[in-house]
Amino acid sequence: MEDTRTHKLVLYNDDTHDFLYVIACLVRYCQHEPLQAEQCALITNNTGKCTVKSGNFLEMFEIKTELESLELLTEIEAYESYMH
Repeated sequence: MEDTRTHKLVLYNDDTHDFLYVIACLVRYCQHEPLQAEQCALITNNTGKCTVKSGNFLEMFEIKTELESLELLTEIEAYESYMH
């Protein structure tokens, strides 16, 4: 089975939005389960960033656009598979 993930979407801590807001955004736009979204929000808060989604570039760009319209800081990076 071929891995189609080419890029990842990274969420950065902005010290502006509260946890509930970030969690709600991740549930809605990244299709996270609430627990997964909460964990990503905590990781982002504690380390400054967290990979919240991976897939092809177009998918990541669409989600990035939505999250940035909600004033969340994100960046698309090349996805490096651990299966070489």
